[in-house]
Amino acid sequence: MVKILLSGACGKMGRVIARCVAERTDCVVAAGVDLFGETYGDFPVYKTYADCKDEADVIIDFSNPSALDDLLSYAKEHQLPLVLATTGYNDEQLAKIREASADIPIFFTFNMSLGINLLITLAKKAAAVLGDQFDIEIVEKHHNQKVDAPSGTAIMIANAINEERGKIYHYEYDRHAKRAKRDPKEIGMHAIRGGTIVGEHDVIFAGHDEVLTISHQAQSKEIFAVGSINAALFLVDQKPGMYDMSQVV
Repeated sequence: MVKILLSGACGKMGRVIARCVAERTDCVVAAGVDLFGETYGDFPVYKTYADCKDEADVIIDFSNPSALDDLLSYAKEHQLPLVLATTGYNDEQLAKIREASADIPIFFTFNMSLGINLLITLAKKAAAVLGDQFDIEIVEKHHNQKVDAPSGTAIMIANAINEERGKIYHYEYDRHAKRAKRDPKEIGMHAIRGGTIVGEHDVIFAGHDEVLTISHQAQSKEIFAVGSINAALFLVDQKPGMYDMSQVV
């Protein structure tokens, strides 16, 4: 039975994870950490990592980028594998994550969905086949409470395509600010925010007289919860290093 320490336990995703874990027999939430939260299930919730004295095998984090320093310190001190499912990290924080992976196993991805990771595989294949003959645009849609834009998933998709094509592209986020024809070596990134959209991503390959679109729609937050739990069960047996969904699938 794998014991999970749930960081961000009282947030929307934290509660979904707790509910999904309660339906499983291979893991249990041993404790939660949430600065503004309170106990709501059959496990204690602490306001800080220092307050937590419960034993755990792995941490799942769906909290906030501001919690990263304390989270990494706690995970390294207790030698706990860490699943990072929080988005919005800056370059300095990403460097800290990579540095910490020398001491503990860290699973990091911008999206825990199996479908999104398959979309990325298909997009890379399309980019390799279509080459310079098609322009690439990425459109992402999320609920009106999401604060970062473009989404981490959109950036992850763009980075995967760019790697596949030898890093020849730059990203265009704000085309309205200039009057010029589209650069063939750009990937356009567009963010839509509204209502309760869980998450939608379209990768558009626009060529001469034909358009190929690869799409993914998340219908509920549960797909991300299940992905993070599966990642945690995978990570408990791994050595220090960086891991992502490609190793799980």
